[in-house]
Amino acid sequence: MGRVRSAVARANRRLSVQLAASLLAGSTLLSLLFGFFRMRLLNAAYYDTYPTGYDAYLAAFTVPDFMFFILVSGALSVSFIPVFNQRLATGNKKSAWELSTSMINFMALITLIASILIIIFAEPLVRYVIAPGLSESGIALATSMMRVIAVNPFLFAIATVIASVQQAVGRFTFFALAPILYNVGIIIGITVFTGGINIFGVQVFDGGIMGVALGVALGSVLQLLVSTIGLIGLGFDYKFKIYWKNKGFRQVLRLLPPRSIDQGMDYIVGIVETNLASRMAAGTLAAYNQATVLHMAPINLVGVAISTAAFPKMTERIGQGRTDLFRKDLQNIIRIIVWIAMPVAAVTYFTRGYLVNFIKNGGDALMAGLLGSLVIAILFRSIYFICARSFYAQQDTRTPLYISLFAIALNIALAVWFTMSLRMGAYGLGYAQSIVAVFEVIVLFVVMNHRIKNLIDTSVIRAFWRMAIATIVTSVICYVMVQLFQLQNLDNSFVATFPKFVLITLVSASAYLATSRLLDLREADPVIHKIEQVLFARAR
Repeated sequence: MGRVRSAVARANRRLSVQLAASLLAGSTLLSLLFGFFRMRLLNAAYYDTYPTGYDAYLAAFTVPDFMFFILVSGALSVSFIPVFNQRLATGNKKSAWELSTSMINFMALITLIASILIIIFAEPLVRYVIAPGLSESGIALATSMMRVIAVNPFLFAIATVIASVQQAVGRFTFFALAPILYNVGIIIGITVFTGGINIFGVQVFDGGIMGVALGVALGSVLQLLVSTIGLIGLGFDYKFKIYWKNKGFRQVLRLLPPRSIDQGMDYIVGIVETNLASRMAAGTLAAYNQATVLHMAPINLVGVAISTAAFPKMTERIGQGRTDLFRKDLQNIIRIIVWIAMPVAAVTYFTRGYLVNFIKNGGDALMAGLLGSLVIAILFRSIYFICARSFYAQQDTRTPLYISLFAIALNIALAVWFTMSLRMGAYGLGYAQSIVAVFEVIVLFVVMNHRIKNLIDTSVIRAFWRMAIATIVTSVICYVMVQLFQLQNLDNSFVATFPKFVLITLVSASAYLATSRLLDLREADPVIHKIEQVLFARAR
């Protein structure tokens, strides 16, 4: 046991912002690869042969995910971490551990109640709110799967508090592993549980698409287990008790509602989109869902990973009273995110046919088109996360909430107008998302620059223009490469298309790096230096 604890402690050591960002980006990429494999399995089994069942499976997630987002999710981490770090910075470990144990028990309690309510009211929620456009069989199936997936908010809540503790003290290893195991659980559901479950010769479950829902529950359990292992060596002192008089706990509870409402309102957009897509042809909900998953992949790899890694350091700067260093760090992080996200969005647009082909053999025109409508959102959603966290680091959860409320109302209005009045179909949902992403980031930038003087100064604006020029050059190169290596009718397998995609991406990335160096963008220097080190080392 001692050796196990020692090995876990070594693996879970404190990391710098750069290493943490690299670890999170790497784990996010691995999780995404598992996620793409999961979608590929689901598409092969249900997209063409059972679109109603596939739509029902996706609709089943809506309410459990909504409850998790509104009660826990990012709301907890951005409210909890600054207060927890404040206690540690002043040497008050006892208060910090009382805060964390109180949050685990409090969140477990309220999400347990939420999970029970979901199980009770699943059928009317699906029928009248989430997916009224589904057939009767689709509604019945979505209801059954929602009752299985209802365990997610409870298990995720406990895992999220535990992960937030690890993030706060700069430990990211087991936090990074958790989403990978969640996808592993779902893959087990698809490959094993859908064939039925037999225990000692007794058939306890007949299988079918309900097996995927069981895999989701298994993934939630695995995620909680690996998150708990990450507490080893941190000195965490858990008590089955809520310390209501703990000042830090009460402070988090005061900070929590604005961010929770922000998260919940944001997810209402997803509920409205599910409702609208369920009224379209069977399979449209699945196509739009997977297009959004594909567009979220680079956002998670760039915006979320970098912002998550930088957030604890930002809260430390504020806690130390070093607003000058806070401004400098924030400037640098924004520049890095924009420098990476711009070409990624461009390459995603031109290679969208390849990306869809990776998750569905032979591709899908609707899915690819929907991904194209979401490309602008890739850039601006990547920027959004660090913009919002700049306010959260200052323990201001209200300003992003007010901006988000207006943005959400605009998104819903545009989605309804585009799909129902202008008859744009699912494309209207994607265009609404992109328009609102631009609007929200611009408003956040304006408010941030007013609060943090000279944050977006002339040097940053000039850097953005040079990044835009480098991205235009990269777009031209990428377009030419895609024309040279077009998808053929025989390119239905991953093995046939992946080498072409890698070649297109490498040439485009090389063009972007070269143009960035010519335009004297300092963000390119560490990447080019690392590449030169690797190449020269191999040459030697």
